[in-house]
Amino acid sequence: MKFGVIVPQGWRLDLVDIADPVEAYEAMTRVAQRADALNFNSIWLYDHFHTVPRPEQEITFECWSSIAALARDTKKVKLGQIVTCNSYRNPALLAKMASTVDVLSHGRLYFGIGAGWYEHEYRAYGYDYPETKERLGRLREAVQVILAMWTQEEATFEGKYYQIRGAINQPKGVQKPHIPLLIGGGGEKVTLRLVAKYADACNLGGDIANITHKLDVLRQHCEAIGRDYNEIWKTAIVDHCAIAETEEAAIAKLKPEEQQRVDTMRKAALIGTPEMIRARLQEYEAAGIQELIIRFVDSATNPDVLDLFARECMQA
Repeated sequence: MKFGVIVPQGWRLDLVDIADPVEAYEAMTRVAQRADALNFNSIWLYDHFHTVPRPEQEITFECWSSIAALARDTKKVKLGQIVTCNSYRNPALLAKMASTVDVLSHGRLYFGIGAGWYEHEYRAYGYDYPETKERLGRLREAVQVILAMWTQEEATFEGKYYQIRGAINQPKGVQKPHIPLLIGGGGEKVTLRLVAKYADACNLGGDIANITHKLDVLRQHCEAIGRDYNEIWKTAIVDHCAIAETEEAAIAKLKPEEQQRVDTMRKAALIGTPEMIRARLQEYEAAGIQELIIRFVDSATNPDVLDLFARECMQA
């Protein structure tokens, strides 16, 4: 199993202790560079504008401009979005942006996309927030537009929501046959069917039981359309990893409100000593996950935590 790192960018209030935005970016890129040096497989950014669990006046770096910068700040590690909100950018433009970043990174880009869900951001930035059915319909068409932009000389697509007519996209990127396409989400009727039909990778969340179930559904969709299930790279996200030499020190890294529900959080988080976390990693691997994408809760101010995880969990 491979490992990715979610780089602190502020969305989860992980840069609140750094007031200077320049220093906040430097903290972000230090984590990316440390992951690169420690041979993590990938680094990832969220695609959000306002913080969670509530919007606050705190630093939140934009995903795609930041990932372009990180592409030049790193050398080996792959770069991805967990995941791009389709509704925030026209998909033809998004395909062009991705192609450019793939070149800037010398062919290290993952392209992650999803239907979008954060209604407050939509409203605040002036985007329409249609019902789930329409957002999924837009995602379905957007994926086709993006793949056309990456594979056709003059891309054409006529859909209900998107149309392109002879769009030229040069350069198309470095990776062949095209940039790997990851579709995030676990919707069983639509999203996982889109993964089976179009994607090179999936991304799932939740506890092990949920992940196992979603992978079973994905396998069924693959069988229904004649797709080789093993062609799809299976990734999962862990939004909270608190690792330390003692369990007490690990729990102390969590926010006070998180410490109150630590037993519940453990189901979908990594909290504890290296030995405890190694046991949890075995569960993910047994479920069929090939790459685990992890946010270390204290990496912005303590990038050494990546060394501990690499030494005690990756290498072990």
